[in-house]
Amino acid sequence: MDRRTFLKASTLFSISGTLSSCATNPVTGGKDLVLLNEDEESELGRTSHKQVMKSYAPYSNPELLRYVTELGEKLAAVSHRNELIYHFTVLDSPQVNAFAIPGGYVYITRGMMAYLGSEAELCGVLGHELGHITARHGVKQYSKNQITNIFTTVFSIFIGNRSLANLSQLASAAILRGFGREAELEADRIGAEYIAKLGYDPDALKSVIGVLKNQEEFDKVLAEEENREPYAYHGVFSTHPDNDKRLQEVIKAAKDNINKKKLDDNKEKYLNLISGIPFGPGEGQGSARGSSFYHTELDFTLKFPDGWKIENLPTSVLGTSKDREILIELSMRDLNRKIDAKELLQRLYGDINSDGKEIGNSDYKGYAATIEMDTSFGVNHKCRVAILYKNKKEAFQFIATTKDNSDYKKNIDIFDKTISSIRKINAKEKYMGEPKRIMLHKVKKGDTFKSLSVKTAFSTHAEKRLRVINNMFPSGEPKVGSLVKLVY
Repeated sequence: MDRRTFLKASTLFSISGTLSSCATNPVTGGKDLVLLNEDEESELGRTSHKQVMKSYAPYSNPELLRYVTELGEKLAAVSHRNELIYHFTVLDSPQVNAFAIPGGYVYITRGMMAYLGSEAELCGVLGHELGHITARHGVKQYSKNQITNIFTTVFSIFIGNRSLANLSQLASAAILRGFGREAELEADRIGAEYIAKLGYDPDALKSVIGVLKNQEEFDKVLAEEENREPYAYHGVFSTHPDNDKRLQEVIKAAKDNINKKKLDDNKEKYLNLISGIPFGPGEGQGSARGSSFYHTELDFTLKFPDGWKIENLPTSVLGTSKDREILIELSMRDLNRKIDAKELLQRLYGDINSDGKEIGNSDYKGYAATIEMDTSFGVNHKCRVAILYKNKKEAFQFIATTKDNSDYKKNIDIFDKTISSIRKINAKEKYMGEPKRIMLHKVKKGDTFKSLSVKTAFSTHAEKRLRVINNMFPSGEPKVGSLVKLVY
C-alpha cells in the first residue's frame, strides 16, 4: 500500500470512529451524535467565552448582574442539567440579543434588557438560552461542523485540493447565530417548562417574541424611508412568528404544568432595575442629539444637515441623508509625523484636486480636498476628504461623498459647512455627550405616546419608537397609573 492510499484509509478509519460518538440527550433521553464529552464541552465553553469577551465588554452594573444571575440560577436549579455551574453575563452592547455557548455560559445585552418589560420576560429569555445548553444544541452544532470539516478534508485529499478544507470553517460562527428552527422551538419548549416550574406564566415567551417582531415591523417603515432593505433579526427567537401554531402548543403544554405557587411578572421591579441604563451607545461613546453629535471625552460636537440620520458606529460617526445617497463619515486618526494637514493628505492619497483649501475654525484647523478613491458606491469615486488636527497626536478625518458622482459637485458646500462645524464642547453642553438613558414615567390622565414623545431624546419617529420599546406597536396607548419607558 503506497503512502497516499494509506493516508486515505487511515483518514476514513478515523471518521468511522468519530461517527460512533453518541451520547444521551439530557432533555429528550434520546441519542445524539456529539464529539465532546462534558469535560470537553466545559473546556470549549471556557475558550469560547474568552473569544466572546474580546468582542464585547461586560456592562458595569453589579446590581443588574446580580439580579440576572439570581434569576438564571433559579432556572438552572430546575433544569435538566442542574449539576453544571452556569455563568451569566450582561454585555455592554446596544444590540438586542441573547445567546448561549456550551458549558453553561449565557449572555444577554443591555440592549435586549432595555426592550423587555418584566421579570417574567427576562426569565423567558434566560430559560430559552438555558434550553440550548441543556439540550446541548451548541455541542451538536459544533459536532456537525467538525464532521463537515472531516469530510471536506477527506474529499480534498481524494481530489488533491487541500484548500477546500478551509471552506467548511465558514460555519464556525454558527454557534452564535441561532441553531435552526427546530432547535429554537425546542429551546422555547424547554424554556417555557423552566419558567413554568418556577411559577411564571409561559406567555412571557410570546411577549418577548412580540417585542422583537415589533422591531422588525418598525424597521420596515424606516427601510422604506431610507431606500434600503429591512434588517432581518438574527438573534434569539428569530426563527418563528408569535402566532406559530407549534409555539402555541408548547406554551399551552407548559401552562398545564405550571407551579401551583404562581409568581407575579414583577414588571415594576424589573423596570426600576433597568431605569437609567443607556439606550443605544454607552458610556464614553458620544451621543446624537437632533442633528448634532456630541462626544464629551473627545471634546467635540459636530452639526450634520437637518433631517439626516446619525449612526454612532464602533469606530466612526456616520451621517446620511434621508435617502442614504449622501454621506459624511468622521473617524479619528493617530498622527506619526510632524507635518501639516495638506501634506498628510498628499502622503495618504497622492495627488489632490485643485479645489483643496484650508478648513476649520478657531478650535480645530485643517485641510480639505477632492480625492478620487474606491468606495462602496464605486471605483475612483469623488470624495471630499479632510484632516483637522485635534492635537499633536490625533486628528479628525472626514470622508464625504454622494452615491451618484454627478451629484458630488453641488454638495461640496454642504460637506465643507459640516466639516467646519466641528468644535469643542462648552461647559453647558457636556451633558449632551452622555448616553441617552431609559427613564420611567407614571402615566397620568390624558397622557398618550404622542404627548409623551415630545419629552424624549428621539429626533425622528419618537411616537413610534416609544410604542416599540414599550411593546405597544403599532397603535397601543399607555394605561393611566402604569409605568412606561421613556428615553432622555
